[in-house]
Amino acid sequence: MKRLMLVLLVACIAASIPTDAQGPAPALNFDAANALTLADDIYLGEVGGVATSSRGDIYVYTRTGHPTVSMATARPFAHGGSRLFQFDRNGRFTREIGAGLYGFLFAAQVRVDPQDNVWVVDEMSAMVMKLDPQGRVALLLGRKAEALNNPPRAGGAGPAGEGGGRGGGRAPGAGAPQDLFNRPTDVAWDTQGNTFVADGLGNARIAKFTKDGAFVKSWGQRGTANGEFASVNSIAVDAQGNVYAADAGNQRIQVFDNDGTFKSEIKGVGNAQAICITPAPNQVMYVSNSNPPNDIDMAGEINKMGLDGTMIGKFGRAGKLPKEFGTVNAIDCRSESTLYVGEVGNFRVQKVTMK
Repeated sequence: MKRLMLVLLVACIAASIPTDAQGPAPALNFDAANALTLADDIYLGEVGGVATSSRGDIYVYTRTGHPTVSMATARPFAHGGSRLFQFDRNGRFTREIGAGLYGFLFAAQVRVDPQDNVWVVDEMSAMVMKLDPQGRVALLLGRKAEALNNPPRAGGAGPAGEGGGRGGGRAPGAGAPQDLFNRPTDVAWDTQGNTFVADGLGNARIAKFTKDGAFVKSWGQRGTANGEFASVNSIAVDAQGNVYAADAGNQRIQVFDNDGTFKSEIKGVGNAQAICITPAPNQVMYVSNSNPPNDIDMAGEINKMGLDGTMIGKFGRAGKLPKEFGTVNAIDCRSESTLYVGEVGNFRVQKVTMK
């Protein structure tokens, strides 16, 4: 009986210890090169997002363009500032999508769902925009404020999507339990088509919607405990519907079930600013330990991991040369052996081939 109790005690203690991805990890062999051929009059700025379709088309959401602020009254209106480009499977420029679109302001991320719809996440317009494969707006989540108060009202609710966690008895960073965002960062889906939005910088939560865009629930607030976030910088969903949230400020990934119940955390991943999970059946996760913009020579490697947090290996480092990375904000991993990596610091997308 004493031996049985000891075994149970050890098992309980082991189950409570978070998975730690640190420790010896082999250096993975890889090649990397500039993925894109731009038109003569097209330039990339900071790459907020990169994603591929089932046909191999490449989409890049970049912080460039011509941002303007209209200040005819005491309520300035901001627009412009980001552009969405499409390239073919060989990286040749094809077209610009949504030029002048109302929600394009500050690129956070772009993703392509299983039906080849293109989802654009814009941090400053506080919107998540679904475009069909032809580039037409099909669904909108969130809402951009018509104007900003000038000067802002101290302590009060800001524009639509900017009042989360202030007033109303909500916990700091929890956000309103609805589809209004405050600096969202990413979007993902489960196999049933439910949509998960990382409402992650102004707020610190995850919001769940039906495939038709109806709000279901949200979870999270600012903090360090399980189920709390310093920020939600990136998000992914596995084939079983589990939700993986990159909590970069707390240097961890948190794992939740499909309803937001905390399951586990993966520690030792550094500044997990971008994550991506490969398609089923044999899924692995790529996690970028992105170097911060104010210290571009540190970290920078990308980790390859099992979904349980087991470290498979690492590749790359901070820098500006090919095979080096500058503040990675996006990883596309439709294939385990071929990645597209979007960099804020180097204004580029690299195509990575794992050996």
